[in-house]
Amino acid sequence: MASTYLSRASGTPTSTRKFTISFWVKKCGQGEDSFLVSSFTDTSNRMNLNFNSSNDRVDFLCKVSGSVIMRKQPNRKLRDPASFYHILVAVDTTLGTASDRCKIYINGEQETSFAYETNPSQNADANVSGDHFIGAYDNEGSPALFFNGLMTHIHYTDGYTYQASDFGESDSVSGIWKPKTSPSVTYGSNGFFLKFENSGAMGTDSSGNSNTFTVSGTLTQNVDTPSNNFVTFNPLRPNTISQTYSNGNNTFIRTGTGGQMNGTLGVTSGKWYYECLLDDYWQYLGWTALSLNTSQTAACSDSGSGFYGLYSNASEVYTYANGSNTSQGSYTAMASGQFWGIAFDADNAKMYFSVNGVWENSSDPANQTNPAMSNIPVTDFLVPAIGQGTGSRSSTIKLNFGSGYFGTTVAGTNADANGHGKFKYSVPSGYYTLNTKNLKEFG
Repeated sequence: MASTYLSRASGTPTSTRKFTISFWVKKCGQGEDSFLVSSFTDTSNRMNLNFNSSNDRVDFLCKVSGSVIMRKQPNRKLRDPASFYHILVAVDTTLGTASDRCKIYINGEQETSFAYETNPSQNADANVSGDHFIGAYDNEGSPALFFNGLMTHIHYTDGYTYQASDFGESDSVSGIWKPKTSPSVTYGSNGFFLKFENSGAMGTDSSGNSNTFTVSGTLTQNVDTPSNNFVTFNPLRPNTISQTYSNGNNTFIRTGTGGQMNGTLGVTSGKWYYECLLDDYWQYLGWTALSLNTSQTAACSDSGSGFYGLYSNASEVYTYANGSNTSQGSYTAMASGQFWGIAFDADNAKMYFSVNGVWENSSDPANQTNPAMSNIPVTDFLVPAIGQGTGSRSSTIKLNFGSGYFGTTVAGTNADANGHGKFKYSVPSGYYTLNTKNLKEFG
């Protein structure tokens, strides 16, 4: 979503004293100044909600005539890249108790401990009449500080104040906080509800107000949602190399020697499939056992433990099993532009690989024939893993765990048997994309 944002010119508000902002967000990377929602007239008259780069806290601020009339930055640090956060800001400056005039909720819980806390005076008027931005700061007509990650179900209620339970609820089985997809709320004149359900019109307002936003940049629709959370890269994994993450933590760019990235979800059973678009050889593709992966800052290598998968230089392919390698002369050497498929059968301890939709060595994952690897020990959680071999170079790996994209390139429309995911090639029969719904059933 870098350099991408949504904007609209605001009309006359229902109220400048009562409003609610509610949305779900999945972070990409850490330590970034990134703006989520803002109302901007000029630098002296603005309101914004953003992540603070120095501490990864959410920060809500409102300025009028150059003075900060309210600010709240909860002490809670939001650093989890594996799941969605629900963030809600509820403002009603007409209330008698100062601390009640601006409330922040995270995942259904009201925040009460703050690094910064400036409560508005009673009946103070907030700057809600400026241009509304999603995913950027206006910066006097030069948008900047773009949000890097995923957002969904963005609500703004103009003139009406609500609490977290109006937009979310605890799942009756798991207890996990999840969205109410059709909350019973009133939006007011400038209110809006962005579902992002129409891939051809991502700025569409579903509140009934027709307060449609203009999309700037390339905004892509993603099937990764709070209701069904997909595996992604885990940027919290230690690495000694320079690395950046984008596209919802599905694109990994490294500069230097080596480097390995693990997924955010693991399995002990089931059959799983994901895809990778290469821009270079010297790649490792497969899965890693967390309890055996003792060298957390090293690249996958001959001496590295816990990794199971495939590796290729410019001319030859090897299978790697917990530090031992075996040449695979009949396999296709890795090269830029290839689409690789990885099928892992945790139930039968086997792994298979395809190149541009063709399974290597005439293998058949559905019928368990000619696997690249067998007898993979599934004694602990295994997670998807990719690595880059020795040699100082810049390289980009674009994973499609079912989100439907390799970076910003559309992958395809092939779903698994449960209807989950969007892949470039057909998912082998009996295999599934790794997300929370499939994990609950098969993992």
